[in-house]
Amino acid sequence: MATNIAPPTAQPPVTGPHDLVEAAGHPAGAGVIKPGYDPRLTNEDLAPLQKQTWGGYNAFAFWMSDVHSVGGYVTAGSLFALGIASWQVLISLVVGILIVMFFANLVAKPSQKTGVPFPVINRAVFGVLGANIPAIIRGLIAMAWYGVQTFLAAQSLNIIFLKFIPGSANLLDHSFLGLNALGWISYGVLWVAQAALFWRGMDTIRKFIDFAGPAVYVIMIALAIYLVAKAGWGNISLNLSVGKPLGLLAAIPVMLSAIAIVVSYFSGPMLNFGDFSRYGKSFKGVKRGNLLGLPLNFLFFSILTVLCASATVPVFGKLITDPIETVQAIGAPFAILLGGLTFVTATVGINIVANFISPAFDFSNVAPKKISWRMGGMIAAVGSVLLTPWNWYGNPQAIQYTLGILGALIGPLFGLLIAGYYLVGKQKVAVDDLFTMSPTGRYWYKRGFNPNAVWTMVIAGIVSVAAALVPTLVKDAGGADFTWLGNYGWFIGCALGLVIFWAFETLMPRMPNLQSDDETVNDGTAPEFATA
Repeated sequence: MATNIAPPTAQPPVTGPHDLVEAAGHPAGAGVIKPGYDPRLTNEDLAPLQKQTWGGYNAFAFWMSDVHSVGGYVTAGSLFALGIASWQVLISLVVGILIVMFFANLVAKPSQKTGVPFPVINRAVFGVLGANIPAIIRGLIAMAWYGVQTFLAAQSLNIIFLKFIPGSANLLDHSFLGLNALGWISYGVLWVAQAALFWRGMDTIRKFIDFAGPAVYVIMIALAIYLVAKAGWGNISLNLSVGKPLGLLAAIPVMLSAIAIVVSYFSGPMLNFGDFSRYGKSFKGVKRGNLLGLPLNFLFFSILTVLCASATVPVFGKLITDPIETVQAIGAPFAILLGGLTFVTATVGINIVANFISPAFDFSNVAPKKISWRMGGMIAAVGSVLLTPWNWYGNPQAIQYTLGILGALIGPLFGLLIAGYYLVGKQKVAVDDLFTMSPTGRYWYKRGFNPNAVWTMVIAGIVSVAAALVPTLVKDAGGADFTWLGNYGWFIGCALGLVIFWAFETLMPRMPNLQSDDETVNDGTAPEFATA
């Protein structure tokens, strides 16, 4: 059994390669384990990276994989059901994604500066053991989303089977746990394919997402050109609002809800973006990739989405906001094959970066000696099947309701991390102390937990989840309708997490007061000389 050891802060600074135990060639990157690191908190996946090699394009490609998915397309399409005009939807999308970029930059910095993933940097805020709280929460959310995205990708694969193997239609008559046999086959094929890609490690994943985003763009542009040409530009109306159009004053609160939905949709990958920014050569390069991958990329993708959806009205006689249905409606074998495979690729991309890598680090953080990065990812993959996501993810209302709840759970974690790193910690981290179980370690706090962070999570979590759940329960019971509040779950949770933790740390300080001239301290405010 491991025993407590002297904290790394008591050791002299590293003087050369002989002082390090290097984990070269590991699938999650070559983490460097110093002699003082406790094995109960350390493995090669979680240790600070020796080399950070990703440039701005890699961050750009990461967000392309997040944006270019069936889930992103459907979520954007569901906003039209809110009753606002297309230009108002576009404004909401852009404002929402600018907010995402701002917060993504905030969460990226601590991990890029220290070279450690999301669950490890949280040890500075929650304590070396308390960090398992955000790790488990984020891991479970990723598990749920992994199932959702795999299910959506399976829908694309289904149409390929139905078109080219007519006999597969017979499989639609047999179901198990709410999913037909064909759906199980498609889900299984994609489950195995994603697991195989993940198993090969971060470098292979990087190459995949570098390819997937641009490839989806090529097909989306071709789809838009085809549909617009088929419909004729004069027959396309960009006003896709459902029902009677809302006036400007009435549209503003609806647009705010749409903005909140966009932020909630990206709240998961935004929270654990540090799992990727840790590989960045420089924070400047990461920010450049975020600028290209979020507002610019998302705006262009949104325009393509609106054009494609608008053209479906004159071409097919009805509004179709699901790209899978659009490709299926075209009917041409080549279009179905190419479109189906494209959306499979797109959805696999977001699944890998947002819902495989996150729980891989999160679950590994819980028990580093027993759970490797690979095993953590596979735990999430298996758990995603047990959740049977197809039973609860089916329509625009369900999408918005689900996003509200997930955003409510993630919001407090985000607020805590930002308050801890920027407001309380002043961007200073004693990296070596993140890996010691010694009671004299600066992040040991009280038995490995920071009470301020734990109580903040309890209070903010209860309030923000209640904001997402209670309105629906009240409405279902015949009470007043204030379900719109659920859309703001992420914002409520984030604000509460930030303010409450900052107040606790002001009244009852727990986090260490670190100094820039301390050789054991990583100072995020120091000038950056690296280029990306």
